[in-house]
Amino acid sequence: MALISSGIENVRAFELPCGIWADGGYVGSPRTAFVKWRSVWADKFYQIYVNGQYAGATVDSQQRQMIVQIPTSLESPVQIEVFAVEAERADTDFSSEIASSIGQSGRVRISMLRGQSLPIGAIAQIYFDNGTGEIDYDKALNDSPIRIWPACQDKAGFGMSRFGAGDFGYNSAAAVGFGRGGFGRGQFGLDADAFEWISPAMRAGIYKFAVKVTDEAGNESGSSDTGQVTVTPAARPAEQISISSFDKQANQLVLGIS
Repeated sequence: MALISSGIENVRAFELPCGIWADGGYVGSPRTAFVKWRSVWADKFYQIYVNGQYAGATVDSQQRQMIVQIPTSLESPVQIEVFAVEAERADTDFSSEIASSIGQSGRVRISMLRGQSLPIGAIAQIYFDNGTGEIDYDKALNDSPIRIWPACQDKAGFGMSRFGAGDFGYNSAAAVGFGRGGFGRGQFGLDADAFEWISPAMRAGIYKFAVKVTDEAGNESGSSDTGQVTVTPAARPAEQISISSFDKQANQLVLGIS
């Protein structure tokens, strides 16, 4: 993994004021945070990820603070992570390498290989059991069907796919191949492509999911079922917190909740 998490400590995020009243009170700046940290690394650059998404990088190895954009989150906390990287990779987005759960709190990610045998016009529907153990195929969980091949040019053409399953003449003009698709999850070359779907926020529980593919003629595939998936939403963030006291000798902070 290119991201280095060791050696970085005391990561703190502060709300920035966008206006200060005469009595010293202030109005918080929405959707921004001032992030500071300490690090043992002297020759690394740093990247910040917000809810698992790349938010920015430092401009040199001495920088230990940055302002980043954050989402408005009323139901779950915002996760801010700082990583060290080699200088030449500072502008590379490593979001796919982060196993961050808070950014997808209470949600389920389903990945599926997009093989060349799946026809143009086919759609995928997601079903689940609502925690009962029996999957309900009467109503799909996704609001709109997933188009497996948005453009016919993405598919393999005559001679490049299974006979009768490809699209004559296109010859894989834009097909995802080795190094660009679901590497490690599929085959090399044309069948390395993959797509994924993320569920809406769900209640805590144990669920099972299934995927069915339907072609333009209405022919439906059998279901591909998942195992049991445990969903544990993060706790709601604390509000109305203030500092009651701080004992410097004992390094003890007392917070008050109003």
